[in-house]
Amino acid sequence: MLDIRPLRCEADYDAALVAVEEYFEHEPALGSPEADRFDLLALVIADYEAKHWAIDAPEAPDLLRAHMDQAGLRQADLAVVLGSKARASEVLNRRRHLTPTQAWKIHVDWKLPAEALIRPYALQPAKRRA
Repeated sequence: MLDIRPLRCEADYDAALVAVEEYFEHEPALGSPEADRFDLLALVIADYEAKHWAIDAPEAPDLLRAHMDQAGLRQADLAVVLGSKARASEVLNRRRHLTPTQAWKIHVDWKLPAEALIRPYALQPAKRRA
């Protein structure tokens, strides 16, 4: 029997983590009851974590910077995708949002989640001249 049930508290969550740990040490055969139990444990653990410790997606400028750092890209590379150095600077410095077309182009070219690129975020206030 699979004896899997929804996780309702931290104690349930901790017990599920202990139960799933054995499968990392002894991988079950595909299609076996143990593999099914592992899959179900992973699902209830992921569901509990999503409900209790959800991590918001980063805002577009932060996502772009992180991706650029990881991929070894520079602002000039973003400028190529966006069509201008000024626009790349404005987006990275939170002076302007991406347009839907720009967000889609980044999504397609850099394989970043479109939802994170179009999600609203606060812009930096414009600098006042004296």
